[in-house]
Amino acid sequence: MPEPPFRRKKATSPASTDSTSAANVNEDISQQENPGSATITVTAVEVTELTEQEQSDRLHLERKVERAFFEAGKALTELRDRRLYCSTHKTFEDYCRDRFGFSRRQPYHLIEAAIIFDNLVEKCERNVHILPTNEWQIRPLTKLDPDIQPEAWEQAVESANGKVPSHRIVKDVVQRIMERTQVPNTYQLGEVCQILAKDNPELRGKGGCWGIVNHVGEFSCTVRTWDGEYTIGLQHLKSYDYLPAECEQMQLISDRLALIYSDSLEDTVKSLLQLLGKVNRPYLTAVEEKLLTLLESEYGRIP
Repeated sequence: MPEPPFRRKKATSPASTDSTSAANVNEDISQQENPGSATITVTAVEVTELTEQEQSDRLHLERKVERAFFEAGKALTELRDRRLYCSTHKTFEDYCRDRFGFSRRQPYHLIEAAIIFDNLVEKCERNVHILPTNEWQIRPLTKLDPDIQPEAWEQAVESANGKVPSHRIVKDVVQRIMERTQVPNTYQLGEVCQILAKDNPELRGKGGCWGIVNHVGEFSCTVRTWDGEYTIGLQHLKSYDYLPAECEQMQLISDRLALIYSDSLEDTVKSLLQLLGKVNRPYLTAVEEKLLTLLESEYGRIP
């Protein structure tokens, strides 16, 4: 039986192989040495021009996004002031934590930012259309009086070359203004001061209350009140200018109120303690003295 014919492999000359490999190598080297000559494929994207109405709608929606923190602050203010949370929660802070996941201070930051935003809109120069886009940019302005806040914001916008300034830029401007207008802290330990709530939401319910200074800082004091301690800026304090003996008497009253106060007390008792905390004189009347004694006796905390 004849054997089947076999196919001979086509011989490839060494010269041909070498030339092909050399060509490939030369091509690679050429591309490496001249990357600018490489061809880059770019897919063309058609840009659609917006109509005048669409441009107006876009700007309007962008403003809504930028001012979302302002709307949140206004809404939180109304929820707090109208006590719309009381059907499900005892305190505003608990409501904000459960409903929005806020920390204890976050809703107050937003409320205060909304107040400052309104102030900037009202008092900034009309040619300054740059306004804050988030609460973090505004927060450094809380250290300044409302009359100075617009000036500080305008300086921050100028430092940012006409753009929305960052938190750091605003903070630097505020620091320069505070250094320029710094008033020495003249409060002393044991001094009796009145709390001025003004536009500070964190001092809500403390306006008119008195407190005893137990720490003096550069721009603030820590004050002990009928229900705890608060660090308060100098602009929110006013000295009663009491004599040392009067300050000592108020210190005794403060100690007695602090012994009685407790978070577990009923609202009525808390209200009475708060009333005594708003006494704007260095003594108690006979009725108030009797009331304080009854409270001490009732809760078994006579010092």
